Amino acid sequence: MRHQMTPAEHALWTHLRARRLSGFHFRRQQVINGYIVDFYCHAAGLVIEVDGDIHSRQKEYDKERDNYLQSRGMRVFRLSNELIHNNIDIVSISILDLCQELPDSQTKR
Repeated sequence: MRHQMTPAEHALWTHLRARRLSGFHFRRQQVINGYIVDFYCHAAGLVIEVDGDIHSRQKEYDKERDNYLQSRGMRVFRLSNELIHNNIDIVSISILDLCQELPDSQTKR
């Protein structure tokens, strides 16, 4: 596990931490069956991955991991560093929309 977040992860974390996104609780660098995901909201079953340059070199690993997480009922939302830096408000709205897609997500927080 990395102790330091990338600048894009840090920017996103400031919007997700401490239930700032409409009360949804996110964990960062959550371990799920041996995989470390960047951010995870259990109530929404949502994994958020911030993809930097390294992800262009590990596409097969990412695909395998995404398939595993999806087979466990989780949704995986991948975001580029550039998208986070240039459109953090749109990113936050998109994440909130995903969290609220589940009919009982408000009661599971």
